[in-house]
Amino acid sequence: MSTRESTVTSSLQRAPSRLDYEMVVGLEVHVQLLTRTKAFCRCSTEFGAPPNVQVCPVCLGLPGALPVLNEHVVDLAIRAALALDCRVHLVSVFARKNYFYPDLPKGYQISQYDRPLATAGRLTIEGDRGDAPASVGITRLHIEEDAGKSVHDRFPTLTAIDLNRAGVPLIEIVSEPDIRSSRAAGAYLRSLKQLLEFLEVSDVSMEEGSLRVDANISARRVGASQLGTKTEVKNLNSFSAVERALDAEFARQCGILDAGQRVIQQTMLWDAVTASVRPARTKEESHDYRYFPEPDLPPLVLELDRVETIRRELPELPAKRRARYRETLGLSPYDADVLTATKALGDYFEEVVRHHRDAKAAANWVMGEVRAALNASKIDIAHFPVRAADLGELLDLVRDDVLSGTAAKRVFAVMAQTGERASQIAQREALVQVRDDSALRGWIDEVVAEHPKEIARYAGGEQKLLGVLVGFVMKKSSGRADPKRVNQLLVERLGA
Repeated sequence: MSTRESTVTSSLQRAPSRLDYEMVVGLEVHVQLLTRTKAFCRCSTEFGAPPNVQVCPVCLGLPGALPVLNEHVVDLAIRAALALDCRVHLVSVFARKNYFYPDLPKGYQISQYDRPLATAGRLTIEGDRGDAPASVGITRLHIEEDAGKSVHDRFPTLTAIDLNRAGVPLIEIVSEPDIRSSRAAGAYLRSLKQLLEFLEVSDVSMEEGSLRVDANISARRVGASQLGTKTEVKNLNSFSAVERALDAEFARQCGILDAGQRVIQQTMLWDAVTASVRPARTKEESHDYRYFPEPDLPPLVLELDRVETIRRELPELPAKRRARYRETLGLSPYDADVLTATKALGDYFEEVVRHHRDAKAAANWVMGEVRAALNASKIDIAHFPVRAADLGELLDLVRDDVLSGTAAKRVFAVMAQTGERASQIAQREALVQVRDDSALRGWIDEVVAEHPKEIARYAGGEQKLLGVLVGFVMKKSSGRADPKRVNQLLVERLGA
């Protein structure tokens, strides 16, 4: 090999690649709390109102208007902090975060800075696809108000401002930089969303802006302990967008480091159309916001009894519910995961079990027919016409051989349309299972007469045709015949 070839080969072997770098991610999640009124005034938080109608002197920052803290905001924030295993501080301080955007009428945002409501928490993400459970640290959880909204697509050359969101209560949940892949970031966000939904502290709707994510990401050499220079990626409107944006920004940073250049700390915007990130502005530091204590609000002082009461009232959280489904109800890990996808679905399933007792049968119907009907009708379980008690009655009818499985599905389809009880539909539609031997033998006689070729083949040793013949009898009876008894009578008849 020539000296030049050796030099080129050595250079190629030393060339860094994305495999030489490690992704380091921390996430900032803003969650709108489930209150009827704003954080510091009595304006409504209802989504979808006409622009600029849910405003008052307080959320507009007019002279002389003073904020008053919404007590329910504090309780919901404590609830979330405790569920995330945070330390809730009995004294926290509101601060003014100063910056100037068109949709921030006061010129500052009321937030918390050096003395937040809660710190040092943790969220455990259960393993996916064989991965072991992972734990992500929570740096802080604090209360703040939202800004308004800039609308860029209403007029061709103008930006419109809607201040209905100004003052809407938020909690910001800041993670430690413990996340090492885009997939892990998605898993963390899905776990956090599910937890907050179970707690009923937010409707966590990304479509309505109730949950928003900013992702901080840096790249460093594999094995390095020092963090690299981070950038913050914004404009992320779905969890899949977070994952795609992190991969794109990681690739960009790796390219910069490969070229021997320095990553600049800045805010990046994700463009879903081009699947790329672009710089928006230099990333602000804390000192850029000129934080100082909010002079119009005293420190937030909590009583320990209040915090402990909220702790005792926490609902069963997703991980514990999944474990109970596996250990107490005997469900598979897959079934337990599906049935705890939302609190409402799990509550519905448990109500069915209370009425029917057979957890596996209830799980199969809820995961199958119920979810299919919900997807087809595009409604949530809270508005589903089939009440859990009525589904339990339907399953009782199947267990007691009053309805066949086929007939039960026909009854369920009507229930999903009308909300009627299963027994009423079964009687009206003449779907009650027939177990009278004389009626069953009549249908069997007709099938034997109509299918001589199949009968001859069965007699010749094709035992699998028995199932076909049972199917013919079921069809002739419109699904009302008891299939178990039909099978027995057919064997007797054909054996004779």
